[in-house]
Amino acid sequence: MPLEVNKMKASELRQFTDEELNEKLEEKKKELMNLRFQLALKQLDNTNLIKTCKRDIARFMTILTERELGIKR
Repeated sequence: MPLEVNKMKASELRQFTDEELNEKLEEKKKELMNLRFQLALKQLDNTNLIKTCKRDIARFMTILTERELGIKR
């Protein structure tokens, strides 16, 4: 099952609504779970995908937190 690597910049992510960001965050969390499962079963060829997925999750959470605190960029 090939996974697509979709690295987006924070400036691009800020254009999304809160609902869209939350949906994408949940998708990334599921993707991370699947990657960890593949790693445990020794089926994951590119372990760098886990690192990339974690960073994407951090980007989503950072933008959502900024919005909660009212920080403008």
